[in-house]
Amino acid sequence: MGSLNTLSAVEAARQIAAKKLTSEALVRDCLERIAAREDAVQAWEYLDRDAALEQARAADAGPPRGLLHGLPVAVKDLIDTVDMPTAYGTPVYAGHRPAWDAACVALTRAAGGIVIGKTVTTEFAGMYPGKTRNPHHPGHTPGGSSSGSAAAVADYMVPLAFGTQTAGSVIRPAAFCGVVGYKPSFGLISRVGVKALSDTLDTVGTIARTVPDAALLAAAVSGRADLLVGRPLAVPLRVGICRTYEWKQAQPETVAAFERAAEKLAAGGIPVKEIKLPPTYASLVQAQSDIQLTEQAQSLAHERLTHGPQLSARLRGILEAGLQISSERYDAAQTLARNCRRSLTEVFTDCDVLLAPSAPGAAPAGLESTGDPLFSRIWTLLRVPCVSIPVAAAANGLPVGLQVVGAFGNDAQTLAAAHRLHQVLI
Repeated sequence: MGSLNTLSAVEAARQIAAKKLTSEALVRDCLERIAAREDAVQAWEYLDRDAALEQARAADAGPPRGLLHGLPVAVKDLIDTVDMPTAYGTPVYAGHRPAWDAACVALTRAAGGIVIGKTVTTEFAGMYPGKTRNPHHPGHTPGGSSSGSAAAVADYMVPLAFGTQTAGSVIRPAAFCGVVGYKPSFGLISRVGVKALSDTLDTVGTIARTVPDAALLAAAVSGRADLLVGRPLAVPLRVGICRTYEWKQAQPETVAAFERAAEKLAAGGIPVKEIKLPPTYASLVQAQSDIQLTEQAQSLAHERLTHGPQLSARLRGILEAGLQISSERYDAAQTLARNCRRSLTEVFTDCDVLLAPSAPGAAPAGLESTGDPLFSRIWTLLRVPCVSIPVAAAANGLPVGLQVVGAFGNDAQTLAAAHRLHQVLI
């Protein structure tokens, strides 16, 4: 493995700006890593090596264009690209060529980023897995639905990647692959040009190996320089330990990582406090599921009605379940979600961020499932910023992640806090 592909995005950008590193050399090392490891990991749906190198050479020859100048970026194959096929993880759209770039892709290019390829997504970002393997153990799932993005970043194929989350599709694969996953506050990164599943829930996020790297990509495409992680926190950090109402589903490795993290933070002088969510939050997982199922069935109406036989049996079952949810049940779920969002400020009265599980445990064995998004459902429904950070390893060596959760709109503080906690806990 070459050395340049292991650089953080922030460090690579600094070296490119200082003319100590060329974009072409960095992209070439990433492509060499992909060539060496793709057969084992299978993270990519489409690569255009020649185009990537041509763009890198153009970046080296031209003036700096922005925060991502010369950096290779991977794009989940749920996100439209004008110069590459976008198949949304399904044979229905095999070879499909959009006439446009999604907003986040166009803004990546405008900021100097080199889009080197499309990473594998599950079928329509649902529960039917793609071909990707966990880079730490090929017999285990990488998670989903942003499976290829998380695996590619974890395996040093690329420093930055886009993912999307409707339930747990950024946080879970990041945790399973041992990288950083950032799901911003709802709407912070434009969803235009991303295949829609749930208008209430869909969120574009970023995947990287460090929190500052994940923040860099988000800052570049959102126009929010305050997201950049650099300066230390201005005030002491207060952390709420939040096991959530789903805690009984946590596996031993998550329980152990959670307990060690709380002890380590307290020993490191970071105040921690047990936080119990209000009783109404106990119904949020079901509410999120009801909303997602209903809106998925509506969003994929064309595919269901026109291409039903080409959809997996699993997806057809999910869409059928969505059609069975009554409008009264859907409306009740939306009402509960709005009420809980309004009351969320009370949860953060005595803490700046929450520390919660990212997933039930480490990546489960087998490739037939992408794992359970249980521990992300409520936070996605509440639309708050979440950052999964790798903090431990299970007995079999697979990574274990925890997520840092902030109040809605407090993304800059949440990212800065996640970086601080990652430094303390690794």
